[in-house]
Amino acid sequence: MKNFLEGTLGISALLGILGLVFLSCLPAYAADVGVDMLNKRADGQKMVYSQDIVKVNVGDTITWKAKSKGHNVEFISLPKGVKKVKKSKMNKDYSYTFQTAGIYLYQCTPHKSMGMIGLVVVGGDTTNKKVIAKTKVFGKSKKKLKKMLGSL
Repeated sequence: MKNFLEGTLGISALLGILGLVFLSCLPAYAADVGVDMLNKRADGQKMVYSQDIVKVNVGDTITWKAKSKGHNVEFISLPKGVKKVKKSKMNKDYSYTFQTAGIYLYQCTPHKSMGMIGLVVVGGDTTNKKVIAKTKVFGKSKKKLKKMLGSL
C-alpha cells in the first residue's frame, strides 16, 4: 500500500509540475481598460473622466470613450524617456498602449481648469511622483492633483 501511495503522489506531483509549465508557456494578453469622458459622473462631479486614477500593467491599453461631447485627452506629464504623445481629437474615442512604467498625467484641454484631469499608474511605478506634483495645472486641477497624488 505504501508503494502505491508514493507512486500516486509522485505522479500527481509530476502532473502538477507539467501543468504549471504548460500554463507558463501560454501567451499573456494585455488588458484593455475603458475610461469615459463625461460631463457628469454618477457621484455628481462635473467635467470628469469616469476614473480619476487608473492602474495598469506595461503593455495594457486604455481607451478613453467620448460619452459626452466637448472632451479630449492631452498628456501633460510623462515618465522619463516617453516621447510626447499627440493629444486626441475632440469628441473622439482615443486609445493609448503604455509601454513604460511610471505615472502619466493627462487632462481635457478645454476643461483643465475645471479639474478634468486623470492619472495612469503603469506597473505600480510611482518614482516620478515628484515630477508629476510639480507639473503646472490650472484652477481646480491644482487641488485635485494634490489629492490624487496623496492617495498613491
